[in-house]
Amino acid sequence: MTAKSDKELFLACNVAAFSYYKGEEVIGLLKAGKKIRLVREKENKYDKQAVAVFFGDTHIGYIPRQQNEALSKLLDMGYADIFETSIDRVDTNVHPEQQVQIVIYLKRKMN
Repeated sequence: MTAKSDKELFLACNVAAFSYYKGEEVIGLLKAGKKIRLVREKENKYDKQAVAVFFGDTHIGYIPRQQNEALSKLLDMGYADIFETSIDRVDTNVHPEQQVQIVIYLKRKMN
């Protein structure tokens, strides 16, 4: 019998709009494994399903529009606590929209 994992990958993506927010100000602090925070932006005039990405109190960008539908619905319904979110990769040698990749895991529900 195999052991059950305590988490499953839900989404891996680059941080969209990284160069338009304060990502460049904190890029030196961003390392694989560092925690990030997701904030639902229901009133975002450009994307009704917008999910902002924060490193501490610094807004560094968004979950890409093509990948935020299911995540925004879960956050809207109060399920933020089922996610474990962190930086997966940082590469300053590529285009800013591809510099920071994050991972979002679903945590196993404990009975």
